[in-house]
Amino acid sequence: MKTKLENLILLALLAILPSSLLAQESNENQSFAVHEDVVKMNMVAEYEETCKELVGHLKKHNIQEARFITANTSDNRYIYVSPIENMAELDKPVFSTLSEKMGKEAMNALFNRMDKCYDVEHDYIITLDQSLSYQPQGIDQTPEGEDFRKFHYLYITPANRAMVKEKMKAVRDMFERKGSQMYYRVYRSGYGTRGEFYMVAVAAKDQLDYAQKSLANDELIGEDGGKVMWDLFENLLSYEEYTGQMRPEMAYAPMNMN
Repeated sequence: MKTKLENLILLALLAILPSSLLAQESNENQSFAVHEDVVKMNMVAEYEETCKELVGHLKKHNIQEARFITANTSDNRYIYVSPIENMAELDKPVFSTLSEKMGKEAMNALFNRMDKCYDVEHDYIITLDQSLSYQPQGIDQTPEGEDFRKFHYLYITPANRAMVKEKMKAVRDMFERKGSQMYYRVYRSGYGTRGEFYMVAVAAKDQLDYAQKSLANDELIGEDGGKVMWDLFENLLSYEEYTGQMRPEMAYAPMNMN
């Protein structure tokens, strides 16, 4: 149970810390611990109820060791993301104070209820790459009123790693040159990921807003821009796209953070 409790806080993203948290991170390439629960379709309601209950206990006791944001995807993955300074932070006893405050048995019972809602979970690290991201006004992982997400996974091989990075830079430069309004953040895969990839997170108000932004961007970049994009995609190992949603009611940040 200790491993489960600590792992839950090692949370992906897609995409995605509150501005108040991000402001404290001065590193150009901030790393994040990610935890995914692949929830059974018929257990989604119970899972969400249990997660909200956990957040309620964290807020009630103002637990300082924990902070995470939450997103869920169309394939029933619930993704928890937390910034880390280094690998040593993975060993911190995140829920020890909560255990003392609400009682070990009560906390274990809560996590046992959560565990039965899924059979598969993953833990890994990703790193925000600001040099490849495109957001002219500065990186903002949670634009106000834009909780909808598109997560684009661009899988690469060790052999073409350098080439794909150059293609990613070319796309970013093209978006900047054209003055695109389609902003995005790029994350590199790290320790524990299933394959090597870049994850591109795009925020929008909803599905319609995303579609409108995408159409406007296609018209803006034109045929020449399309060739730059295709030059990137034809060098990928594979590509996956997922729809997601930020879940602020299932996120947590302690009060009175320095």
